[in-house]
Amino acid sequence: MGPWRLLLPCAAGALLLLPAGGWGRALPPLLLLVAAGAALLRRCARPLVVRRAPDSVGFLPEAGCSRRRVGALPPLYPNGWYRLLDSPELPRGGVRSLAVLGERVAVFRAMDGRAHVVDAYCPHLGANLAVGGRVVGDCIECPFHGWQFRGEDGKCTTIPYAEKVPDFAQIKTWPSCEVNGMILVWYHCDGGAPEWAVPEQAEITSKEWVYRGYTEHFVSAHIQEIPENAADFAHLTFLHGPVFMSGTDLRYTRSKLWDSVKHCWKAEWQPEPEPNKHCSQMVVQHSLTVFGKHFSFLDFFVRARQVGPGLVFLTFEHAFLGRGVILQSVTPVEPLLQHVVHRIYYQRAMPAAIPKFILNVECIQFERDIMIWNNKQYLSKPLLVKEDSTIQRHRRWFAQFYSKNSTRFTRQKDGLDW
Repeated sequence: MGPWRLLLPCAAGALLLLPAGGWGRALPPLLLLVAAGAALLRRCARPLVVRRAPDSVGFLPEAGCSRRRVGALPPLYPNGWYRLLDSPELPRGGVRSLAVLGERVAVFRAMDGRAHVVDAYCPHLGANLAVGGRVVGDCIECPFHGWQFRGEDGKCTTIPYAEKVPDFAQIKTWPSCEVNGMILVWYHCDGGAPEWAVPEQAEITSKEWVYRGYTEHFVSAHIQEIPENAADFAHLTFLHGPVFMSGTDLRYTRSKLWDSVKHCWKAEWQPEPEPNKHCSQMVVQHSLTVFGKHFSFLDFFVRARQVGPGLVFLTFEHAFLGRGVILQSVTPVEPLLQHVVHRIYYQRAMPAAIPKFILNVECIQFERDIMIWNNKQYLSKPLLVKEDSTIQRHRRWFAQFYSKNSTRFTRQKDGLDW
């Protein structure tokens, strides 16, 4: 090795030795290290993205057998607001075909910026408007014959080859809204109008809190199973007590390797009074113990506000790590398949690594729940002890989202008829 003359700090925080030959030789590796450091910083600041495909989480590899007994299910689809997709996923003039609530819908953004939701299939000859269809002004145009339907009311405004558009030419529209960076659709089994509005999270609207990532899962269960966890306090200690490092597979979460570290939970659940009877709140105090010793600087407080059957606002705060919110959305794709998304927003001043870590821990704990939901049976008359009384209270509260005409299933010899 030749003589070395100069020490310089590099991007990774170490010292770089410059050779005696001067800057000419040192510049290429120096630039390479700076570029690597910059790439690492960009990666750390990038939002966390976790996507789990259906059947990829929570099932044991057992081929050739039925995964579950269905049980006496509640009505299939509760009335309420459901997330379809995030606002950035639908640019101006964009069209998306989505499966939701056992239906297929077309979601498009008109040229004035408003998002609309209509039935996917053209009433003329059944073409899917979202497959090759395009946005024309405030209408969506069928790719088959060019019929155009207005997003606001579904009226057909143009038939290219017809002298007159019939008054009855129309497609079903779904009430929708766009709030907190999400496009949502209203469902009611009787076609009723929205009964409440989705609340804005002020810190998201004002951009005080910024987007730091999301997780996506598919759960093979009835939708009611998921929010019911908020009233099941006993499962918090048993299922979520083992530290997150022990993973998601319930066969191994009680490993002795991590037995010295425990999550501790104290929770309360209450429905809200009028005019917010469609809301409920779960308040959770979390702490961590190591070898039985409590470290208070790891404590944090969570308020989970359920809004209708499919939306939860998990706001949390920590003495040092700041404040943020995880928006949880549960959208039925079909009777026993729920699309669940968690999106986290956090204080802008906090390093991105903090909310990404929080969301990752939430993801691990949620996947433990998925392993239960994917394999359990819904029991309409469960065997409960007095300490489980909140579960029955939650079921009575949740029943408001079903109507007399809510869709149920009937048993047939060959399976289930939805």
